[in-house]
Amino acid sequence: MDWLTGVACVFGVIALFIVVVGSAAIKIVQEYERGVIFRLGRLVGAKGPGLFLIIPFIDRMVKVDLRVITLDIPAQECITHDNVTVKVNAVAYFRVVSPNDAIVQVEDYRRATWQIAQTSLRNVIGQSELDELLAHREKINEQLQHIIDEQTEPWGVKVSIVEVKDVELPQTMQRAMARQAEAEREKRAKIIHAEGESQAAQTLAKAADIIGTAPAAIQLRYLQTLTEIAVEKNSTIIFPVPIDILNTLSNLLDKETK
Repeated sequence: MDWLTGVACVFGVIALFIVVVGSAAIKIVQEYERGVIFRLGRLVGAKGPGLFLIIPFIDRMVKVDLRVITLDIPAQECITHDNVTVKVNAVAYFRVVSPNDAIVQVEDYRRATWQIAQTSLRNVIGQSELDELLAHREKINEQLQHIIDEQTEPWGVKVSIVEVKDVELPQTMQRAMARQAEAEREKRAKIIHAEGESQAAQTLAKAADIIGTAPAAIQLRYLQTLTEIAVEKNSTIIFPVPIDILNTLSNLLDKETK
C-alpha cells in the first residue's frame, strides 16, 4: 500500500505541475487590450485579442489598454505674453496606437504624457495674449494638441483632443474688464441714439418740405394738434392762429351781416 500511496503522490504532483504550467501558458486579453510578449527579455510583439499561448517561465506578458484615456491637466499658474497672470486647466484625450513602443520606449506612458501636457500648456499660454486666450480658444487648443502629439508620437501615443476648460483671472483684471465692457455698452448706446436723432432730423426735414409746398397742410396740422391736446380736460390751451384763418372768418361774418 505504501508504494500505491507514493505513486498517487507523484501523479498528484505531476497533475499540479501541469495545471500550473497550463494556467501560465494560457493568456486571454480583451478586445480593447493587447498583450506585449517578451521572451527572455527580448521583445516578441503584441498579441490579442482573445486566447493565445506563451511559453511558461520564459515569456512575460504586459497588458496595454488601447481605449481612449481622459487626462485631466491640473490648473497651471501661467503668465501670458502681455504679462497677465492667469490660472488655466485643461483636459486631454489620448490612446495607445503602438503597444510595443508604449512599453519599450518609455517607462510610464501615462505619467510621461501628463508631464508633457503640463509643460506644453504653460509654454503655449506664455506665448499667447490674454485676448487671444479668451476669444480664440480653439487656436490655443489646436496648438496644444499638435505640440503634445508630436512629442508623444515616439512612445506610440496619439493625442486626439486637447481642450482648455477654465481660465481664472485676477480680481483686478476682472474689474478692469467689467469697466471696459460697461464703457463699450455706453458707447454703443450713444451711437444708436445719435443715429436715431439723425434719422429723425432727416424725416422732419422731408416733412417740412412737403408742408412748404402745400400751405393748407399746415392748417390741417394745427387742427390735428388741437385734437390731441384737447384730450386733457384740465389744461388751458394757448394756440397761435394764422392770420389767413382770421381773414377768412372775417369775410364770412361780413357776408352774413350783409
